[in-house]
Amino acid sequence: MHRGTSDARRDVAAAGNGQRPVQDPFNQNHRPRKRSTLLLRIDSWIDSTIWNAGFRLGEIWEEITIFFRRFRTRGVWKAVFEVAGEGMNIGTAGFVLLLALALPAFEETSGNWQARDDFAVTFLDRHGNEIGHRGIIHEDSAPVDQLPDHFVKAVLATEDRRFFDHFGIDFLGLARAMTENVKANSVVQGGSTITQQLAKNLFLTNERTIERKVKEAFLAFWLEANVSKKEILRLYLDRAYMGGGTFGVAAAAQFYFGKDITEVSIAEAAMLAGLFKAPARYAPHINLPAARARANEVLSNLVQGNLMTEGQVIGARRNPANVIDRGNREAPDYFLDWAFEEVRRIAGPFAQHSLIVRTTIDPGLQRAAEAAVETGLRQDGERYRASQAALVLIENGGAVRAMVGGRDYGASQFNRASHALRQPGSSFKVFTYSLAMEKGMTPDSTIVDAPIHWGNWNPKNYSLGYRGRIDIKTALAKSVNTIPVRLAKEKLGEDPIGQIMAQAKKFGVETPIRRDVTIPIGTSEVTVLDQATAFAVFPTGGLQSRRHGIAQILNYKGDVLYDFARDEPPAERVLSETAGMYMNQMLTRVPYVGTARRAAVDGVLTGGKTGTTQAYRDAWFVGYTGNFTAAVWFGNDDYTSSNRMTGGSLPAMTFKRVMDYAHQGIELRPIPGVDNPLPEPKAGPLVAESSTDANGNALPAVQRSRSLNRDTTAVLRDLAEKLQRANPLGATERLAAAHSLSDLVPIVVER
Repeated sequence: MHRGTSDARRDVAAAGNGQRPVQDPFNQNHRPRKRSTLLLRIDSWIDSTIWNAGFRLGEIWEEITIFFRRFRTRGVWKAVFEVAGEGMNIGTAGFVLLLALALPAFEETSGNWQARDDFAVTFLDRHGNEIGHRGIIHEDSAPVDQLPDHFVKAVLATEDRRFFDHFGIDFLGLARAMTENVKANSVVQGGSTITQQLAKNLFLTNERTIERKVKEAFLAFWLEANVSKKEILRLYLDRAYMGGGTFGVAAAAQFYFGKDITEVSIAEAAMLAGLFKAPARYAPHINLPAARARANEVLSNLVQGNLMTEGQVIGARRNPANVIDRGNREAPDYFLDWAFEEVRRIAGPFAQHSLIVRTTIDPGLQRAAEAAVETGLRQDGERYRASQAALVLIENGGAVRAMVGGRDYGASQFNRASHALRQPGSSFKVFTYSLAMEKGMTPDSTIVDAPIHWGNWNPKNYSLGYRGRIDIKTALAKSVNTIPVRLAKEKLGEDPIGQIMAQAKKFGVETPIRRDVTIPIGTSEVTVLDQATAFAVFPTGGLQSRRHGIAQILNYKGDVLYDFARDEPPAERVLSETAGMYMNQMLTRVPYVGTARRAAVDGVLTGGKTGTTQAYRDAWFVGYTGNFTAAVWFGNDDYTSSNRMTGGSLPAMTFKRVMDYAHQGIELRPIPGVDNPLPEPKAGPLVAESSTDANGNALPAVQRSRSLNRDTTAVLRDLAEKLQRANPLGATERLAAAHSLSDLVPIVVER
């Protein structure tokens, strides 16, 4: 105690004298005070450093500002530099946007794009008759330097006068075309250059969309940068559709005039050059007066473009070209385009690319399908505000017998049957219902039709009302929207959307399905070919439909390189027999008591499903009998709405018209699982309208040509095989002889 007191007094005395107190090394408060002092110093250093750095930055900024004041502009120069600066900003953003838009276009040029058409294919129908050609043998096409000067001038004067001056897009020509179109209040001139048209023919489709036009522009620049002008012109002349099922000017010259392209006269050159605009409308073997009038316009273009004088063309005006009488030859061009894609897929590994391909198309059914589509559009297209249609007819077994990809191939080569993506609407519901049948439900199972919510989505019924408890078969027949949604959400189990997507793929839908809760009612786009393929599963009892358009591929020696029956695997089961039976029982009620009463085929059990999309943009009917399956679509290329057209109207009537023809004089096959051959139709005016148009006018009956019975066909097939084994002719003659006899067989056997 004494020592502690004296130490304290000493410290106080030292403090009073201005001296530091003597710190006891044993004092426990000494170290915390030292740490606090250190932290205060660190904090002080950080504060001062930051302040000094900020002060220095301010000085630097002031120096920079003073420096750039020397370059400050005023008045007009200030406005110029402001605009230039903003232009650079906008230009940079635009460059990034253009790059993003260009990448998808340039992806189209991957691979050996010039060899994409190195096949030369002769197509035969199912009976062995020649129906058309596709592909180009580039070695046989005439170089531009060997073409007649007047022919090249006629093409350039009509299609692209500034071809050798622009870089892919002719902005002056585009402005001129827009001016003329505004003056005429319609489209009278096109602004696309030859390079743009070649880009479309090589890499794109004819679908009229903004995306396609953007890609076309970028690809035109790409072609100009990578291919010479002469090569662009040659490729364009080799690939353009020229009517009559011909592609390329060399084939057209042979078809229309029977001569080589290097020998055509001025009058003939003008007629050929006039075909590029609308080959179907101006094809001389179809409408010679229109072709000659169009050729006269081409001659005027030559004079107006200062490429030839009036004196040089006067002889061609007075003596217009004559053509070889080919008759009214119609080729199934949409089908041939799709079949050519199939040939390239199948025969890609083959060493030989000059091929003879026997297809599955039936000329009679093809004509009936085209007539049904055209009749529907002529009689009711204006009333429903529908301008386009597509149809695919598949014989149960997988053979594609007819394909209509649009109203007029000459006007648009875009195949709406195999390439157009359209929302299927309620026709897509079969995938959800078939899954429900697989999960143990039956057509008589009941479920509640009431408001349902799936996230932020609230589906509504077409009638905007609800029925309460309803059985599954009635829900499908009446196309109630809430039921497939409720089935997917409550009955399918884990990941219902994934299950529906997988089911569609198993059924043969090749288009990628979008993962979205709305797909149970058909919001994910598919093709007409997809829907026909998928519905063809039901009349097979649940087996794959094995859709195909190629029966055989042969070389010119007669060797069979590919045979569908030999080389393709057998059909796999994609739907159980029980589920398939239940689906057939439900779908065969739709044309009799449901939404498709105009589709019921007279005397033939019919099943199917209608589909109508939002704002009446698309109308579908996909149906089947024991013999055939068909998918029918009506709508507009520009996605505009129709006049309340539903799948039960024009599509159903077109389906019936085709099926009435297809089932004449053939053996009817049953639909698996349906005992009652023909359900009793529900009384009402729509039943009587099954053979009339929308205005109540009777549709004329289309008679199908007679065909052999099965016994006669079997005898002919056996005789043909014996003759082929014993025939000592060469390969080509043997192939022709085989076609002349054995090709009679499929008239009946495959039906």
